[in-house]
Amino acid sequence: MDSHKNLQPGGYDSRNTFISNSHGPPEPEFGESDEAELVSVSWNQDYSCFAAGTSHGFRIYNCQPFKETFRRELKDGGFKIVEMLFRSNILALVGGGPNYQYPSNKVLIWDDHQSRCISEFSFRSEIRAVKLRRDRIVVVLEHKIYVYNFLDLRLLHQIENLANPRGLCCLSHHMNTSVLACPGIRRGQVRVEHFGLNMVQIINAHDSNIACMTMTLDGLLLATASTKGTLIRIFNTMDGTRLQEVRRGVDRADIYSIALSPNVQWLAVSSDKGTVHIFSLRVRVIREDANSTEHETSSNSLQSLVSPASGANPGSSLSFLRGVLPKYFSSEWSFSQFHVPEVTQYFAAFGAQNTIAIIGMDGSFYRCNFDPVNGGEMTQLEHSRFLNS
Repeated sequence: MDSHKNLQPGGYDSRNTFISNSHGPPEPEFGESDEAELVSVSWNQDYSCFAAGTSHGFRIYNCQPFKETFRRELKDGGFKIVEMLFRSNILALVGGGPNYQYPSNKVLIWDDHQSRCISEFSFRSEIRAVKLRRDRIVVVLEHKIYVYNFLDLRLLHQIENLANPRGLCCLSHHMNTSVLACPGIRRGQVRVEHFGLNMVQIINAHDSNIACMTMTLDGLLLATASTKGTLIRIFNTMDGTRLQEVRRGVDRADIYSIALSPNVQWLAVSSDKGTVHIFSLRVRVIREDANSTEHETSSNSLQSLVSPASGANPGSSLSFLRGVLPKYFSSEWSFSQFHVPEVTQYFAAFGAQNTIAIIGMDGSFYRCNFDPVNGGEMTQLEHSRFLNS
């Protein structure tokens, strides 16, 4: 690790933003620039917005209705990581892309209301990802994860893991649960840190390396895929129990995104095969008391039940030969699908009322609707080009 600089912190204001009272590190100079190239795209924590890192700054978009919310253009250089904090004015920025000016081993915490950088963190190696909670800043390097307190930037935790070039890391976002999931120290393993309970759960999720993962906002359910990309598995993060397994396909695939619907009824997966799949989940999470403490929420009121959903994933017609034929004949296949070009990466997320939003590294945005009863092909509701690839 290495170092960080910050202002004298004054605490959080009503917008959950970091307040400081003196001059911070040198900030980017935003102004007019040439035509921007897309470097990265990333959702905010509730999938209502996304950020596009460009070769000349960044842009923020609202999903429904779809529109550009604001942009910041750099005179020189761009960002490979633009991490939002819900819809607040705080962003984490890491330099990257063509002709980038800001180093890829430094995180800038940017306050867009103050139009300045309020803190920075420097490391000896390239930063793979940054994740934000209202009370935490998490910086992911290839072999280590650092967890900081947002209020005073104090280092709270250091987590060693297997090589993590994709920067895989998930955080919970409920204030009464503090959960982090990341690759473990062995192939196919996920480490789940329940910080509030001072508990670590190790989940042996796959035989191959982890390629993609996501958690519910409360951190109680985890969905994972491996580099093989054929199966997606859902786990209870409290005890590591595998609750459900669904099959994307038979051929190896590179999984780009996994998303869980807010009601934990649906799961969406995108890959290099050019199809966004939706699966029906049979997992039910029942909370006895929304105002319970973390310990009560985590240990007493989580009941993960296997029950029929409003739609069911199709299985093979040969599933009665389970145990005789290869395993994929008895798998649960996707309930609904939408086809996108195979030429680039696409990332899917759930919107309101049985809709899916899809953003692509070719600068395209799709919004689709799926039938929660009959499934099948999704209906395209909207398609926009937000940036040239």
